[in-house]
Amino acid sequence: MLNIAKHTRLCFWISASVVFLMFGCESNFKEVQKINFSEFMPSGEAEDFNLKYTDSGKIKSILISPKMLDYSNVEFPFTEFPKGINVTMYDNKGKRTFIKSDYAVTFKGTDLIDLQKNVKISNESGQLLETEQLYFDQKNEWFFTEKKFKFTDPKGVSYGEGIDFSKDFKIVNSQSITGAIDQAE
Repeated sequence: MLNIAKHTRLCFWISASVVFLMFGCESNFKEVQKINFSEFMPSGEAEDFNLKYTDSGKIKSILISPKMLDYSNVEFPFTEFPKGINVTMYDNKGKRTFIKSDYAVTFKGTDLIDLQKNVKISNESGQLLETEQLYFDQKNEWFFTEKKFKFTDPKGVSYGEGIDFSKDFKIVNSQSITGAIDQAE
């Protein structure tokens, strides 16, 4: 009988110690998690952002945004424009292309800009492309999307899904298109 009572007490103390250690480890584990947790915060932030890009003394583009967040401190650096952008691009003859979106993000090292939500691109000739997402390859000055779009031209209106084009709309390739554009000059 005495051995059973000692054995029961021993089992109780061992069980209590194991439970105590588990709670102690849980607390330590949570502390270690807090140490390794780094909050995802921008390294820089700008309000009422206005950037003029020049080349050889000529303005090539003007980018205006209510807010810019710079995440150059993360593994895959990017710059975010959570409140949208307005961009005016100039060609060599001074003709303008206008770009507007409610959100934009550019990924450093890729030369790509991802334009999202209410994307509109137009030019002085009256051409307008509207879509929900559009990518801009800065290096090649080329736009593209796989999303649905509406393209308005002085010659007509067309709708489609999937399009790529040069920044001046001189070259336009569409994948699927409906509507009518008068091809006669």
